[in-house]
Amino acid sequence: GHSSAWPGNPAWLLAKAWHSAGGGRGSRAMVVLAYRDRLQLLGRYLQQLVMESLGKAQDLNGDIVHQGLTVYGNKGSTDQHALVQQLRDGPDDCFATFVGTWESLTSDDDSAPEVEVEPGVTSGDYLLASMLGTRRAFSAVGRRSLTIMVRRVDAFHLGVLLALFERAVGLYASLIGINAYHQPGVESGKAGASEVLSLIRDLRSNLSASTDAPAEDVELIREYLLPRRREG
Repeated sequence: GHSSAWPGNPAWLLAKAWHSAGGGRGSRAMVVLAYRDRLQLLGRYLQQLVMESLGKAQDLNGDIVHQGLTVYGNKGSTDQHALVQQLRDGPDDCFATFVGTWESLTSDDDSAPEVEVEPGVTSGDYLLASMLGTRRAFSAVGRRSLTIMVRRVDAFHLGVLLALFERAVGLYASLIGINAYHQPGVESGKAGASEVLSLIRDLRSNLSASTDAPAEDVELIREYLLPRRREG
């Protein structure tokens, strides 16, 4: 099968890790903790990439499966304090994805010495210690995690990192038998928004107009329009 064909393929290994962590059903959320300022938005990007691609009601056979993989996270060096307490001691409903770099925190000049923030300790040391210390804390109580390291955060290596996740999404979709490349739920939301805009236009011209729209939508829109009508 696939595993014998791609034993060392990083994207395949990542997809298999997701499958193992969530039992092939997305039963655990993926929490992204990136230990570099320039990776601060990585969690948000992966949230869009993974959840839009893998959140599907039907599989390739048309059967109802309600598949998905929930993703959230932020910059590990500061925002881990908002997450780690529950991730370690709360419900066992997630796994961590640690993303770090071997790059020094000085400049683009690799020959420049890294500045110490206290004797014998650099800012890079702090980031690495924070990441590995948190990983140890998770392992001590049996919580799952995986770690991805990149050489540096420049255009090339960032592109490699994003390509890794994009390919892992496609491979994971093949593992669970869904189409990762269409988004019917997104289209449904756009269609609903278009209908609501038409309703707003109708009620703006006649606030008491009769409509077949859901009563809760009508009530909310009328409350939205009332102060604007008074201001006008």
